[in-house]
Amino acid sequence: MCQRGLPALVTLLAVKLLEYQAKEVLASLGITIPPGRVARTPEEAAQACSVLGPVAVKAQVPVGGRGKAGGIKLAQTPEEARQAAQRIIGMDIKGFKVPLVYCESALEIEREIYLGFTVDRDARANILMLSAKGGMDIEQVAEESPESIARLYPNPWRGPLDFELNGLVFEAGLGELARPLAAVIKKLHRAIPELDAVTAEINPLVVTKSGEVVAGDAKLEIDDNAAWRHKELETRYGSVLEGDPYEVEAKKRSLTYVSLDGEVGIIGNGAGLCMSTLDLVQRAGGRAANFCDIGGGARAEVVENALSVILMNPRVRGVLMNIFGGITRGDEVARGLVMARNNLGMKVPLVVRMSGTREEEGRAILKENGIEPGANAWEAAQKIVELTRAAAPS
Repeated sequence: MCQRGLPALVTLLAVKLLEYQAKEVLASLGITIPPGRVARTPEEAAQACSVLGPVAVKAQVPVGGRGKAGGIKLAQTPEEARQAAQRIIGMDIKGFKVPLVYCESALEIEREIYLGFTVDRDARANILMLSAKGGMDIEQVAEESPESIARLYPNPWRGPLDFELNGLVFEAGLGELARPLAAVIKKLHRAIPELDAVTAEINPLVVTKSGEVVAGDAKLEIDDNAAWRHKELETRYGSVLEGDPYEVEAKKRSLTYVSLDGEVGIIGNGAGLCMSTLDLVQRAGGRAANFCDIGGGARAEVVENALSVILMNPRVRGVLMNIFGGITRGDEVARGLVMARNNLGMKVPLVVRMSGTREEEGRAILKENGIEPGANAWEAAQKIVELTRAAAPS
């Protein structure tokens, strides 16, 4: 069952819950969570600490890496909690401004475990992963000690059976915790069919010194295509459910868009072409800032909308546009690019690869307006990586 590395995990448009929201959902599934309170001001954080005792003050943003960014602080007293919240609220973590913190009772940790469900694109199935090395990013665990990750592909109709879970727990080297872990896994799995979750993760799943199994952190992402079935989440949590601001804005403009953590903005027409463009940028030594598919037959205004959303991200230092014209016309794309550049006052480098329907007309429009198209996709990817490196702050 155990294999080296991680499978290709699918990237889906998803509604990302904040940690405290995800924990409230886990609690409704019967999973134990530490006592905690949301604080929108430093004074509320101090008050939470006075009630709960020593707390972890945690930034609430829909991305990982909060601890490394300084977004999690331990506080022994209300004054320490107030100071921690004052430092954290309003700080920027991977492009997200922290709107509030979650003050959670500090745990006496004996052991940390990783537990998570997500989607394996290659297997076209949900995958359950369990590791005794909790508290670390699962990607880091896979790289440093892949043999420590136990995997299970539960039947999508009946879910994981007891003997399968026992085998998984023992494979992960956690046999002494088989009974409580199997119970938690069963409860977490309910998020898949009941909430249409594409990711349900507890990292770390904490074993306290008293032997209690508690969710120390939580990540829950609901398939955006099924969000209409879960209006109660929107009613309960309101606008804070929106998550990534660029994805939200793209959705308002009817664009297929996924945020990534690189510096090269990507626009393509067709999911396959976008994915191959991301791969080319990676191969050339760059990192994609997004996936943006403008679809077949995209008109000039759609191209401008896509470029507008990408340029909202301050990390973007250049844009690569890869268009193959079947339904999409090259001249329409070119006009949209010129219009967008002029309207948006675009200052970052732009490289365009264009072929197919009316490509000659499109290239002529670009050249007339000072935009030189790349000869092919690989050349264009190399060029934009070169330009973004030159534009990087020293």
